[in-house]
Amino acid sequence: MRRLKKRAQFLRAARGTRVARRGFVLQAVAVADPAPGVGYTVTKKVGNAPQRNRIKRRLREAVRACAGGFSGNHDYVLIGRRESLEQPFEALTGDLAKALGRIHGQPGGQGKQPARQRQAALRRSGDDV
Repeated sequence: MRRLKKRAQFLRAARGTRVARRGFVLQAVAVADPAPGVGYTVTKKVGNAPQRNRIKRRLREAVRACAGGFSGNHDYVLIGRRESLEQPFEALTGDLAKALGRIHGQPGGQGKQPARQRQAALRRSGDDV
């Protein structure tokens, strides 16, 4: 699994599909690279540096636990939330598995596309926005 490090990779993922859960937001976008890429981010609003680092460590471990659910040809960004500190690890990994299922079209629906993509799709189909 590749690690996303460059700002452009994070911005590209932000234009893709997103699924919000209690402890994180998962963003995903299709890319040409056959190996999945994963990036982590936690804003300063969430807490001080040790809290943000702990959130990222928990998210990294959850990704390792759910590694089979990540599809090649996709980049993923996990945006940590404060709730992931108190959430039991089993619940965190369960939420991640459900979020991956939603993104990849398994039962449970699809993730939410950004509004500009939904509007563009409606314009292409001929419906009013």
